[in-house]
Amino acid sequence: MTTDIPSRALMSVGDVIDDRYKIERLLGEGSFGHVYKVNEGENNWALKMLRLWDVPSDIRKPLIERFDMEFKTGQIESDYLVHSVAYGIFKGNPYIVMEYCPGGDLNSIMNNKDANMFKVASDVLHGLFALHSNGKVHRDLKPENVLFKSNGIAALTDFGISGDRNKRMTERNIFGRPCQIFGTYAYMPPEQVSRTRGVATVLPTTDIFSFGVMMYQLITGSLPFGPLETQNDLVLYQKRGKTGDWNREQLRKVHDGEKWERIISGCLCPDLKDRFQNVKEVIKLFPDQYTEISEQVPVSSNIASRATSPDNPQEHVLRVMHGSNYGMEFFLPVISGRVNKRIIKLGRDSVNDFVINSAYASRLHCTLEADVEAGLWRIRDGQWNNQDYAWNKSSNGTFVNSREVSDSGFWLESGDIITIGDDTLRFE
Repeated sequence: MTTDIPSRALMSVGDVIDDRYKIERLLGEGSFGHVYKVNEGENNWALKMLRLWDVPSDIRKPLIERFDMEFKTGQIESDYLVHSVAYGIFKGNPYIVMEYCPGGDLNSIMNNKDANMFKVASDVLHGLFALHSNGKVHRDLKPENVLFKSNGIAALTDFGISGDRNKRMTERNIFGRPCQIFGTYAYMPPEQVSRTRGVATVLPTTDIFSFGVMMYQLITGSLPFGPLETQNDLVLYQKRGKTGDWNREQLRKVHDGEKWERIISGCLCPDLKDRFQNVKEVIKLFPDQYTEISEQVPVSSNIASRATSPDNPQEHVLRVMHGSNYGMEFFLPVISGRVNKRIIKLGRDSVNDFVINSAYASRLHCTLEADVEAGLWRIRDGQWNNQDYAWNKSSNGTFVNSREVSDSGFWLESGDIITIGDDTLRFE
């Protein structure tokens, strides 16, 4: 994380950053940064610079933390994500060097009858699979955040809020006015708009809903829940989203409309429990040539793969994929007849074996229990409270692969993603 005091770094065509990256043109700008096309010798890159000098000092730290996480997310090894190439600091302002995607974003194929929408949708789902398998949720999936690479692959980008807590966080710009709302209302699922128990936890089903909205828009040229141009439109739009009242008739008029209706219906369910729970459930409804997603989980290049010790074939580990303890590994006791500790407690309180530093984690959040005979671990929501002499559930729930875990428990398998508040852990 940068500790330099940021100075003004507005760049022009022809300027060079860190004696390496020559600016060719401005690609775009957001509330807190600029994106440039740059040249490094014969290589073309996209360079995103955080405009740190232009924001109040009290929000610089969380912005830098999210920027760092965006860089690390871009290191997940997948063809369907825009890859992070390098990270640097220029005049106190962090920047990320990324793949340059010359084909523009998905807006270029909006309502284009000649575009292969199943191919595009398949690429997007492969990108989401890479994120979700690594405990990430994009949370801002929309046409502008999917870019075409030079080989024609549609790849996800802009991971600045991936996996961040599920709330509409507003931050101030230099004038003190609200300038950024995470997520875009048109693509936000109902649970993001009206938070209830459990939805302080960010789940892959958020991206599934956004995918459904985005594909409907690309295919028909309009949004599924009606126009969204005024405040009154917004109220009606969100009301329709909560009741699942979307325009099916318009979709049925297009080529393959019936196939798309089945797919999008499963994505736009207002209740996240009824929605498709993962991208594999979505892609099963695609034509045969697009239905395969590799079982191999893409991993970030900054987290080394770990093999089970040959001396301890039953050894398991919890790896933090997102959160304040990112990259940390917690080795579970080897399950055997000699193991002394068969119960592992997770929560915000220091009395736990594994402390979850998340505002959305309960003090005594969940429990892992070993089954010695089966050689398996089971996760249960909540913990036994000796003071109350009762089993206390967590406040916001414990989730495995998007599904809420009850106090009776869920048997874990290698690769399962556990979500607790802002933190995600992969069981291996």
